[in-house]
Amino acid sequence: MRFSFDQVELTEFGIGQDDADGQRFYGMTVDGDVQDVLGEMATATWDTLQKLAATPTAYEPAEKHAPTEHVILSLTDNHVEVLRNLHEAQNLPLNNNALLDPTLAFCYFVRMTDAQGRKLTALRRAMQFKGILKNRLIRLVTDALKLIEDNVFKLDRDFDLLIDATAIHILRPSSFEFVCKLQKAVLAAVPQNLQAIEADLPTIDFSNVAEYASTHPRAARYLASIRTQPIDDVNIASLKKLCKTTGVKLSTHDGKITVDDGHVMGLLEVLDRRRYEIKLVNNSPETFRASSRTKIEQ
Repeated sequence: MRFSFDQVELTEFGIGQDDADGQRFYGMTVDGDVQDVLGEMATATWDTLQKLAATPTAYEPAEKHAPTEHVILSLTDNHVEVLRNLHEAQNLPLNNNALLDPTLAFCYFVRMTDAQGRKLTALRRAMQFKGILKNRLIRLVTDALKLIEDNVFKLDRDFDLLIDATAIHILRPSSFEFVCKLQKAVLAAVPQNLQAIEADLPTIDFSNVAEYASTHPRAARYLASIRTQPIDDVNIASLKKLCKTTGVKLSTHDGKITVDDGHVMGLLEVLDRRRYEIKLVNNSPETFRASSRTKIEQ
């Protein structure tokens, strides 16, 4: 982490709102006590991330991630524009009325600057933080209990993610995906991802893959994952053999390989290293589909 938690010189608190006009971020004025609590939350988040994994694994949109784990993603990734813009914004608009309608808040965040001028952004999806409007709360005033008539907001114990100059350290992948609207982002990135994949695999016709992935989020996620893998050296003969043994039907038209309709996901699973064959029993090969996979380093 490129940040010193014990040398914080500036703390900015803010709210993210989501309405018909899209996502917007506002700064809000908070006193020193709240700033201290926000700093403690950020420190607690980093401590938890380190306990989960001192060396994080890369976040992959096609993987089924645990509710809490330490995964990392480059701040330059094309799916995280909203977080990159928040982290790099020079002057956020100040709006101390941003919580008059708590239902619009989808997250809250803190931006901190340390003594060396390095910046850290910590963000939490707004769930418990929502204003407590309907509950009847009481507090002790002098010697009597009285109703609290103002809106009350509850801070959490930690944040969902931390952002430094180069990377996003993710503690709760589902919250990260919610804030980034990842499903919408990967669907929008289908043409761009396919263009990159086609450049590495020019012998395959991806026309029906493009049509299928444009409306199927899981296929779009696989494309995003395949794009990050070394596919320019894929052996086409081996690819065709693996497709045949795992039940993926291919055809050849005008010198190009095409995948039959109904087998698009199968081809994507092969390219994403999710379909495989095991031969532990003589004359009885078994084929499997992996919902999640981790490469074994040797």
